Amino acid sequence: MPTSLVIVESPAKARTISRFLGGDYIVESSIGHIRDLPRNASEVPAAYKSESWASLGVNPDDGFKPLYVVTARDQVRRLRSLVRTADQLYLATDEDREGEAIAWHLLEVLSPRIPVHRMVFHEITAAAIRAAIESPRELDRRLVDAQEARRIFDRLYGYEVSPVLWRKVAPRLSAGRVQSVANRLIVERERERMAFRAAQYWNITATLEPGAESNGRSDAAVPTDVSGRFDAALVELDGSRVATGRDFDRGGELRSDGTVVLDAPAATTLAEAMSGERFAVISRESKPYRRRPAAPFITSTLQQAAGARLGFSASRTMAAAQRLYENGRITYMRTDSTTLSDQALDAARIVIANRYGAQNLPPKPRIYTRKVKNAQEAHEAIRPAGENWPAPGGVTDLGGDAARLYDLVWQRTVASQMIDATGETVTIRLAGTAQCELVVRVAEPRTGADGHRVELSAAGTVVRSPGFRLVYSPAAGADEEPERILPDLDEGGSATAVAVEPTEHSTIPPARFTEASLVRRLEELGVGRPSTYASIIETIQSRGYVWKKGPSLVPAFTAFATVGLMEQHFERLVDYALTARMEEDLDEIASGERDAQPWLTDFYFGDGDDENSRGLRYLVSDDRLAEIDPAEINSIPIGVDADGTEVVARVGRFGPYLRRGDVTRPLPDDLAPDELTIERALELLAEPTERILGTDPETGLDIIVRPGRYGPYVSVGRPDETDERPRTASLLTGMTPETVSLDEATKLLSLPRTVGVDPADGAEIVVRNGRYGAYLTKEATSETSAENRSLESEEQLFTLTLDEALALLAQPRRRRGQPAASAGREVGTDPDSGKPIVLRDGRFGPYVTDGEYNASLRQGDEADSLTVERAAELLAVRRAKGPVTKRSPRRKQAAKKKSPAKKSAAKKKSVRKKASGTTAARKKAPPKRV
Repeated sequence: MPTSLVIVESPAKARTISRFLGGDYIVESSIGHIRDLPRNASEVPAAYKSESWASLGVNPDDGFKPLYVVTARDQVRRLRSLVRTADQLYLATDEDREGEAIAWHLLEVLSPRIPVHRMVFHEITAAAIRAAIESPRELDRRLVDAQEARRIFDRLYGYEVSPVLWRKVAPRLSAGRVQSVANRLIVERERERMAFRAAQYWNITATLEPGAESNGRSDAAVPTDVSGRFDAALVELDGSRVATGRDFDRGGELRSDGTVVLDAPAATTLAEAMSGERFAVISRESKPYRRRPAAPFITSTLQQAAGARLGFSASRTMAAAQRLYENGRITYMRTDSTTLSDQALDAARIVIANRYGAQNLPPKPRIYTRKVKNAQEAHEAIRPAGENWPAPGGVTDLGGDAARLYDLVWQRTVASQMIDATGETVTIRLAGTAQCELVVRVAEPRTGADGHRVELSAAGTVVRSPGFRLVYSPAAGADEEPERILPDLDEGGSATAVAVEPTEHSTIPPARFTEASLVRRLEELGVGRPSTYASIIETIQSRGYVWKKGPSLVPAFTAFATVGLMEQHFERLVDYALTARMEEDLDEIASGERDAQPWLTDFYFGDGDDENSRGLRYLVSDDRLAEIDPAEINSIPIGVDADGTEVVARVGRFGPYLRRGDVTRPLPDDLAPDELTIERALELLAEPTERILGTDPETGLDIIVRPGRYGPYVSVGRPDETDERPRTASLLTGMTPETVSLDEATKLLSLPRTVGVDPADGAEIVVRNGRYGAYLTKEATSETSAENRSLESEEQLFTLTLDEALALLAQPRRRRGQPAASAGREVGTDPDSGKPIVLRDGRFGPYVTDGEYNASLRQGDEADSLTVERAAELLAVRRAKGPVTKRSPRRKQAAKKKSPAKKSAAKKKSVRKKASGTTAARKKAPPKRV
């Protein structure tokens, strides 16, 4: 019986599509990319290890030919066996560049000898899949070229620049085309906050009661109670405008000399004088209010809205969207198009007419067009899939996150096809007199020597016809006027101040980026693809460049150092306009307007001899890197002390620290850069560096207690007193630098302590005090892997016996930790899995778990104040990465290497053949179009 093989990227997508196809089709997944550039030296085939370019995985001197290696060998073997029994092959990967590249790699590796079809669709419904089967297209080599050019570009950028960061800043850092720009944005915002100087000012709010002449009708504006009272703010004093926050610059200075700044005495005096006074209405201005619905979601706006309305991170949003798409609930979630298909427009209009009435339906469908700076191969906006859309609350089988995100997509899509929200905005000005003496700089008083003319303003909006807001109202904090009701006071009317309240205010620094606002800014600049923003934001956090303080993204001092290095020595690589231009170049490659090879040549080798035209190879050359002073790069100026000595924060081998002359102090991990003022820095520098407890009898060196990055510790000697790193030990709970004794320090320095040997296998058992608490380790042997268990108390570091250690090792590893931590603290219910989220203390610090996935808390997360929203976000990010792949113990693999030299040589030849085959697949003539 003839069979057709359909290959998609993910198992979930395969399961959904298989439900729509009959027994004549086999649907299998590639599980993502089956082939990629080698990640490290171990993946480079033996035949190429000696090549100078092997570490790059790309040969710049031979037309930038990439070296591809198969990364999913087991799955490739399975796919090859299925191809051999199939009559035709459908490559049904996503229809963007990444999906097109996966399809091409499948074609290259599988080398099918049967008819091959490229099958594309933007939603997984029965009708869409059938239409894709009936109308396949050819593989688009232009999209493949664009994806390959981007992959090579990013490899050259990352693998050439990252080692510079290792040498000049710190190990294990990384650079990237988009992540380095994202870091720069976050650091620049923090610099603005550090330079910001707050200004204090006061304002006055009066509660007014309309006079008897009011006609009693209500109109648009400020909130009222049953008596018609409303609030109004003081806006003018004796003809001069009263200062508000927008009147001050970021240095705390007034922008205009004609503005009055009220201080506490003046505000209090004025408020007392205004109380009970009658104010006349001097003007009433009414304007029509109209708001159009927002366009349907694209990738970036979905991430922004989910962040603002649901509190989702970008990664959490994309994970839920992926699940919805693969299960046929929404259309493809990586798109730059705001277009809706005719089918979707009809479906939306039917929903609106049935649920909200024909009066909320515009005469004809709304058409949204969007000129995107770097438009991707977009097909349609993100919307509910198909033509029969489950109502909000109707998706319950994919987890809480997916359900909430589906509701948001449904609401935005339906709202986009509804009428405008309309109403009226009213502003009323009132004037009166305050009889008092003020010591403020104002214009000449108009009502006598001790009388001051004051003007109040009340404004607001009332929505008469909510239109689309019936479905999709403005989010909290959105740039929308609040709806308020005002008594209908006409010009000439009056109101009495029944209560007057002076309030102190302080200007606030520019807000830090959140994930949503960072996505918005990257998109505005045209940097990167919205589909990659989630992974970029995850990368800059996992690399330690950024940590979260609530929803805000806080740069670490390491980010300051790397951004400073990039700005000074790789300016072109983090220039916003040039980075956006790279995206435009990739679009031109995708459209066939530009060739990839000359573009890569210009980037890597340069297109001229002047400094601004030099390529990446020159920028990372040894001669040029010799010009970079690590001390300068890793120093962030904080200020000067009373003697004029400069105080700087520096990034060192063991973390950030303060330096003033020869005096240094470690910086706390949770200290945000804008909080490190010169005053705070001097406080830290004034803390005692060490206390000498006694002398070590073995070395004759002082035993001292010192402050450290992870808390105080004891040390035998100082770093500059010996060639080897000093022996150290962290203080235990309850110990302080002021009270720890020499005996206690000696006891601490005796760790780690060998408890004994496991009689079953001869493995040594050792107890240690780690950063996250006391634990024991059973060392690995040739037959077994190492095992760890947390101890129940720190006292066991010195008292644990061999029998007790063996009993602890016999317990399941999941029960490690202190009794209270083992039980954990329930934080709440995971909205995605519906399971309780438990906070526990583990071997490597506190973590949250839903029983299936574990996620460690990150820098900036406090266990005592962890919210269920933050815990759910951490689990969602971990869940999106999929289950951990279990590996065989490394020791056992090593044992297999014991074989005769003859067999080993034969094995080597086999590897060489495979490597040759890998390259041949890339070097042969381009495959025929399918």
